[in-house]
Amino acid sequence: MGNGTPVGNTIRRLRFERGEMTQQALADACGVTRQTVIALEAGRYAPSLELAFRIAHALGARIEDVFQWNVEP
Repeated sequence: MGNGTPVGNTIRRLRFERGEMTQQALADACGVTRQTVIALEAGRYAPSLELAFRIAHALGARIEDVFQWNVEP
């Protein structure tokens, strides 16, 4: 995972499972920049709740299949 955020994700894997969706296509579908998608995939950025739902919807996945909370209890 990247530096700082305890929110992990499977965005890159899901993009490829969805017919190799590009970062730009995902960004366009979610109303963000490609740089935001790059930062999310690298784990450098935790999305807002709204953006997390937009990403899950664009990928045709449940939010819990896209994002994981990586904090020890």
